[in-house]
Amino acid sequence: MSTIECRRLRKDYVRGEETIHTLQDVDVDVDSGDFVALMGPSGSGKTTLLNLLAGIDSPTGGTIRIGGTDIATLRRGELAAWRSTHVGYIFQLYNLVPVLTAYENVELPLLLHPVGADERHRRVSEALELVGLANRHAHYPRQLSGGQEQRVAIARAIVTNPTLILADEPTGDLDKASAQQVMDLLVRLNRERGQTIVMVTHDAATAARARRTVHLEKGQIVDAAAHAGAHG
Repeated sequence: MSTIECRRLRKDYVRGEETIHTLQDVDVDVDSGDFVALMGPSGSGKTTLLNLLAGIDSPTGGTIRIGGTDIATLRRGELAAWRSTHVGYIFQLYNLVPVLTAYENVELPLLLHPVGADERHRRVSEALELVGLANRHAHYPRQLSGGQEQRVAIARAIVTNPTLILADEPTGDLDKASAQQVMDLLVRLNRERGQTIVMVTHDAATAARARRTVHLEKGQIVDAAAHAGAHG
């Protein structure tokens, strides 16, 4: 069953008198429980596609069905509500709130939902335990390493049990050891929890940890390949 179905997806940007065709008639499907890496040169449209899937940006044309909902038809308020329930977003630079503890950063998305204090505590504690940071719950971002900050960001992304995790270069700002830990965690989330993940990366070794890779060039898909033994 497909979690994501994109058909003839287009995104244009107008700069002065010039129209830039960032995505051109893109068709892509992502099954429930899949782990897809998006690769391509700078300007190929991979981050634009990720932001369209997240409902952060709107397409110029085409359809984006996620979990059966065509999000391209939703109004701004409806889209914000949909996104808070269905999308967990992992940023390259973590985007943690510096004045909040790790626990409070992970709790933030739950404050948008009708969840009682006891249930919030259970979910936040479970998410921090899952990413191996239960003993860092009271630490502020400045007291954590880059790899730990990214794991807090992952805990924040999964705490609402979203339909879809979207990751934009999640290892791009990390050293090799921290990047390995983050990818090990994403693979575990995919394999053990069945989490559907779409990840933008420029690194072939990182992409190889996904189940398959989709290559974009000049706004079009040029290759979509599965990895044999990708989770090794």
